[in-house]
Amino acid sequence: MQLYNKLSAIERAELLEQAGEDRLTLSFYQYAKIGNPELFRNHLFIAWNDMEVLGRIYVAHEGINAQLSVPAKRFEEFKNFLDGIYFLEGCRLNIAVEQDLKSFLKLKVKVRHKIVADGLNDETFDVTNKGVHVDAQTFNELLEDPNAVVVDMRNHYESEIGHFKGAVTPDVDTFRDSLDIIEEDLKDNKEDKKLVMYCTGGIRCEKASAYYKHKGFQQVYQLEGGIIEYTRQVKAQELENKFLGKNFVFDHRRGERISEDIISNCHQCGKPCDTHVNCANEACHLLFIQCEECAAKMESCCSTDCQEVIQLPYEEQKRLRSGQHNSNKIFKKGRSEKLKFKK
Repeated sequence: MQLYNKLSAIERAELLEQAGEDRLTLSFYQYAKIGNPELFRNHLFIAWNDMEVLGRIYVAHEGINAQLSVPAKRFEEFKNFLDGIYFLEGCRLNIAVEQDLKSFLKLKVKVRHKIVADGLNDETFDVTNKGVHVDAQTFNELLEDPNAVVVDMRNHYESEIGHFKGAVTPDVDTFRDSLDIIEEDLKDNKEDKKLVMYCTGGIRCEKASAYYKHKGFQQVYQLEGGIIEYTRQVKAQELENKFLGKNFVFDHRRGERISEDIISNCHQCGKPCDTHVNCANEACHLLFIQCEECAAKMESCCSTDCQEVIQLPYEEQKRLRSGQHNSNKIFKKGRSEKLKFKK
C-alpha cells in the first residue's frame, strides 16, 4: 500500500506535460476535532493518490488545511469524497483565480501540531467565538468606513506584491508575529473601532478573530473566503475591485493577478515588478522579486556569489550545500542583505 509520494518533481512535471489534461488548483480548510490525525492522513493519501490529486495538505487534531491540484475530469469525484467526510460536507472550496497545469508537482499530506503556525495556546480562549464573516460588497463598504481599521493578516512578502487599498500591512515574517503587533497598535481602540481582517483564503482570520475577541476587541470582522473568494464575488457581481496587484499563493505559481497594478519593485534593479522567484543556487533558494532583465543578467540568482556557485560542477555544488539547513533564510523572503532594493 503506497502512503507516500514516489515520483520526483521533474518526473511528475513530465507526466503532466504528456497527459496535457486540464487541472484545477484549489484550497480549503476546516477546523474540526480529529482524534487520530495519522490515520486520517493515510486515508486521504490513499484516496487522493488514486485520483491523481497533487498538493500540500496539513492535518492536525484541530482540523485540515489543504492546497491542491485536481484533474478537472475528476473534480466531482473529489468533491463527493469530501462530502463523504462528515466535517467536510459542503466545505467551501476556493478555486484559484488563475489556473496552472503544474501548480503542484507532488502529493504531500503531513501531520502537524497545528494546521496554521499561530503560536497560540488554544486552551486559553474560545476558538469557536469568531468574528463576523462579511462578503465582498460589505468588505468594500468597511474599507470606506472611517471607524474601521482593515488589517492584512499575511506576511510582508505577501502584502508587498498586493493588498487592499488603505489596509494596514504589518511588516512581519510570520503570522504569529503579527498578532501581538496588531493588538499593541490598536490597544486604545478596542471598543470604538471595527477591526476588519483578511488573508489569502480565510484560515488565518478564523483563529485570529477569536483571539482578538478574547483580547477585548468588541467589533471584529473577517473577509469570508479571503482574497480568493473576494475576487470571485467581485467578478460575479460586477463590484469594484479594491485589491491592488497580485495575491501571493503557496504553490509553483507564486502569485495570481488580481488587478493590473504593479505595486512592488525588482529587488535587484528597482524597476516595477511583482514576480517572485527562487534563487537558482539550491544551497540558497532565497525567494525574492526579480524582473526578466535581472533574471537574464544574474542567471536567476539573487547575488553574484550564488551566480558563481551555479557555474561549479553539480557534485561540487552538492558538496557545498551538504549539511546546510536554509529554511530560515529562505523564509526571510527578500530581507537578504544581498538584495539592494529589498523592502
